[in-house]
Amino acid sequence: MNVRQLISRRSVAVVASLVGMVSLAIGAHAALNKRALDAAKAIGTQQAVDSSKKQSRLALVIGNGHYPDAAAPLNQPINDARALTATLRRNGFDVDVIEDASKDDMQRAIGRLKSRIKPDSVVMLFFGGYGIQARRENYMIPVDARIWKENDIRREGVSVESVLAGIKEKGARAKLVVIDASRRNPYERRFRSYSHGLAPIAASDNALILTSATPGKVADDSKGHNSVLVSELLSNLAAQGAGGVEGVFNKTRVAISRASDGAQVPSVSSSLLDEIRIGG
Repeated sequence: MNVRQLISRRSVAVVASLVGMVSLAIGAHAALNKRALDAAKAIGTQQAVDSSKKQSRLALVIGNGHYPDAAAPLNQPINDARALTATLRRNGFDVDVIEDASKDDMQRAIGRLKSRIKPDSVVMLFFGGYGIQARRENYMIPVDARIWKENDIRREGVSVESVLAGIKEKGARAKLVVIDASRRNPYERRFRSYSHGLAPIAASDNALILTSATPGKVADDSKGHNSVLVSELLSNLAAQGAGGVEGVFNKTRVAISRASDGAQVPSVSSSLLDEIRIGG
């Protein structure tokens, strides 16, 4: 073998070695890039999960039962408020609960709620007690209300529609409302021949509303610890499936209607754009 052949063979070996080293380097770089990409995806997924967990979830729960003008106290609204509060808190809601609230109590609580609302907030309002409609607007009645004539309702009550408008103005992501107040009450008998129940409540942007009876109708209280509405609502929340809370509200409406043979048909109004879940 001459010198030229030896050099040629050595050159080929060196080139082959260099090619191998370059291939290894490219492979290692690709592997590092893949690991980095996988890590970035995992971080992104975790951040999305953490963001969901940190999402603002607020609730105002009002249970009014002891009205001086009523022949007997309403026990169910307070029991309902306590049971719903426990469920909401287990599912990440920051709940402000008030019982036997005066108008000042209710207005202060509404102010606290609005002050905590953020653009990503899911906000829930529950009211159990007496409700009255006046001029197609619905009023939650405080326990200290002094109502003797039609015009007193607007002065003494707290408008459901105005509360919803205030929540919307604060930019809440979604509004959930449960009004269990379609009861015969001691006030309407003073100036009306029959109880008008509640007026329809329009679901404003991204809102879901459940009331205990069809607009214009009233429902008698059951003898249970909780109202029929809240009992069914809690049961369906525990078994929440597809459709989220909107599915829960609709199942509650159907279950009560069937159980009462159509005597009590809750009303559901929705303009939700997202699937909202509470437990389940």
